[in-house]
Order: sequence, then structure tokens, then C-alpha cells
Amino acid sequence: MGRYVARRLLLTIPVLIGASFLIFAMVYALPGDPIRALGGDRPLSPAVVEVLREQFHLDDPLYVQYWEYVRGLFSGDLGTDFRGRPVLDTIERTLPVTVKLTIVAIVLEAVIGLTAGVLAGIRRNSFFDNLVLVSTTLVVSIPILVLAFLTQLLFGLKLGWFPIAGTREGIYSYILPGLVLASGSLAYVARLTRTSLAENLRADYVRTARAKGLPNRTVIVRHTLRNSLIPVVTFIGADIGALLGGAIVTESVFNLPGIGREVFDSVRAQEGAVVVGIVTLMVFFFIFFNLVVDVLYAVLDPRIRYD
Repeated sequence: MGRYVARRLLLTIPVLIGASFLIFAMVYALPGDPIRALGGDRPLSPAVVEVLREQFHLDDPLYVQYWEYVRGLFSGDLGTDFRGRPVLDTIERTLPVTVKLTIVAIVLEAVIGLTAGVLAGIRRNSFFDNLVLVSTTLVVSIPILVLAFLTQLLFGLKLGWFPIAGTREGIYSYILPGLVLASGSLAYVARLTRTSLAENLRADYVRTARAKGLPNRTVIVRHTLRNSLIPVVTFIGADIGALLGGAIVTESVFNLPGIGREVFDSVRAQEGAVVVGIVTLMVFFFIFFNLVVDVLYAVLDPRIRYD
């Protein structure tokens, strides 16, 4: 197991380098001049523009700019934006908001999705099963932008159950945006759990367990559900990284100062260092959680071993 984990961690190095270069190249290819846009309605003086362009190597080729960025990484410097703010400070300021939002989304996704999927899988072709299939199809078909505004209108303005913007009410402020962020994944978890559980309930080992007289609860919880969770854990583990990096729309609609909205604002301002730093961090999180999922396989299924 230790050798397997070490190999996977070593493989993250070229993946992170490749991802950072691709993101850096895409930001480099964006049209427009970020220094000219920095002044807004009051353009900067030519002398200031020249100093800034030289400081950030904007007149150099792509490979030179990227090398300067990588050289700073080796010294622990993620760079600065065009206003002189360190990228690391930006990440430290915005990451906790997105982490809280992601934790709420994962909890809602796991609790609601697994519960609905298990009940639907046990009661195949029942009213509840059909309700889960119809509701999950409806949720998946609605764009997250539309769903965010609908939930704000219904649960925030009409019913007044949840705050609709900001983080002033603590963790309670993250419930509604967390539900919106997890909505699509929640639907997939429910359907995946339902399908996997229903398939395993027809397996030979389940019939053998029932033939031995084991209670139905024991057959489902200790035998069937454990095997059924393997594909679900795979999806949820990969989804953690996706939720961390996919909160741009949710954070913008609910006015949450997280890294998703920071990436959106930085792309518009062509803040290459900020975008590359945040996206590279998201890639690392995605790889790390996939590694955690691989390790969990051996816990859920003792037959799985890593050499």
C-alpha cells in the first residue's frame, strides 16, 4: 500500500506541471491588455504601464513568462496580481469559504443521495422509486444557474427559510448554496446507489444469505450495501475535487467570496498568476481525493490489494 501511494504522489508532479502550463497558456492567449484595463476609466501613464509590463514580463514570450512563474514556485512564491497582492494571500482569504461550501454540499449529497438511492433500490418499481427517478431527472435537466435563482426566490425570498447572499449567518448561509451546488451530483448519487443496490440484491451471495435465515436488515446493510457503495464512493471522491473547482456560478449568484468567484474575476481581469495558482491547487485536490478513494476500496472490499 505504501509503495502504491508513493507512486501515485510522484505522478502528481508532472500532472501539476502540465496543468499549470495549459492554464497559463490559455490565460496568455486571451485577447486584450490587462495593464490597460487596470486603470479603468482613468488610463495609467505610459511610464507606469512600461514599468508594470516589465515587472510582469508581459512583453516576453510565453515560455519566458512561464519559466519566471515556475522559478518563483520553487522559492514558495505563487506570484502577485497586477495590484501587488500576493496570490497566496488571495488563496488563504478565499479558500475557507469554498471549503465550507464544499463540505456542506458533500454532506447533503451523501446523506440525501444515499438515503434516496437505498430506499429506491429496496423498493423497486414502487411509488417512491418512480418519484426518485422523476425528481432526479428533473434536477439534472435544470441548469445550475436557473436552479440557483429559483431556490433563492422560493426558499429565500418567498418562504424566508434561508439567507440568499453573503456569509453573515455562519454555516447557515452555506446550506442553500450548498444544496444548489450538490444538486446535480446528488441526483447522480441517488440513481447510482439505486442501480448498484438493485443489481447486488439479485446476486447469488444475497440469495445464499437469505437462505441461511439472516434478517433482511443484515443482508442489506452488512452485505449488499457495502458492495454497492464502491461505485458510489468512486463518484463522490472524484466529485469533491469537481465541487471545489466548480463553484463559480454558485458563489457568484449567492455572493460568496470564495475561490470560484475569484477565478471568474481573475479570468476577466487576465490575472494569470491568480488563475494558475488557484487552478493548480484544485488539480492537486482532485488528484489527492482520487487517491483517497483508491485507498478506501481496500476498506470496502477486502479482496482488493495494492502491491
